[in-house]
Amino acid sequence: MWASSWNPEWGKRLRAERERLGLSLRDVETLSHSIAERRQSSDYQIARTSLADIENGKCAPSLHRLYTLSVIYGHDYDRLAIMCGVPASESLSEHKTLRLPHTYLVGPAPETYKSVMQSAAKLREKLRVERTNLVPKMIETWDDVPLVLQLMAGSDALYGYVGMDDYTLYPFVRPGAFVRIDPRQKRIPTVHWHTYHDRAIFFVELRERYVCTWCEMLDGRLFLVPSQQSKRRTQHVRYPAEATIVGRVTGITQDIVEPSAHEVQA
Repeated sequence: MWASSWNPEWGKRLRAERERLGLSLRDVETLSHSIAERRQSSDYQIARTSLADIENGKCAPSLHRLYTLSVIYGHDYDRLAIMCGVPASESLSEHKTLRLPHTYLVGPAPETYKSVMQSAAKLREKLRVERTNLVPKMIETWDDVPLVLQLMAGSDALYGYVGMDDYTLYPFVRPGAFVRIDPRQKRIPTVHWHTYHDRAIFFVELRERYVCTWCEMLDGRLFLVPSQQSKRRTQHVRYPAEATIVGRVTGITQDIVEPSAHEVQA
């Protein structure tokens, strides 16, 4: 078992915040009473002796008291939690690393994301005219770039967009999909794959276009292999003279059902 302790350094940070505002222990105690009254709960009250113990590293503040301090010191709750050693900003990303055993309903999107959802239909319409491309290159000529695409273009990972006319790997990679690309993985594996879902997908740059496809290498030629459902023929090009392997696709974000007419017109 790991030992649970309140780091004295975190207490010093809270003391520094109090002193920055020129507040005494008694001042914080008085202000906490008004917050407790508004919240109708004594859990938000902080006695000056308790605050002194917190600042001296003797005990940790409760959730309610940390909220009170965030109000008094003028900090977002998460930021104050981070100052106290709690990585609050990492909770969602860390949640994604857990292997939860049961299927569950996530629920509606938070209110803070509603504006993003409302602009999704407009973004979809704009993407309909785009060919398969790398995200940074695709948005070079855009006047207004949505935040989600800005984050993709500026992230450590490389992202690509599959054009609405590109059915090369349908239905495994559908038109309109965004793919995450690992540029470190460019070697086409020689191991046998058991199902199409096991087969490595690559993002390839040709002379005038990009393609997201399965690949095979034989005698200096790169074979671009489409899915059977796409009804397209396998294409082969000289490698590396006529093609560059950008990297292996390691993640896919895509719709599995076409948007309704109402959604498109929204």
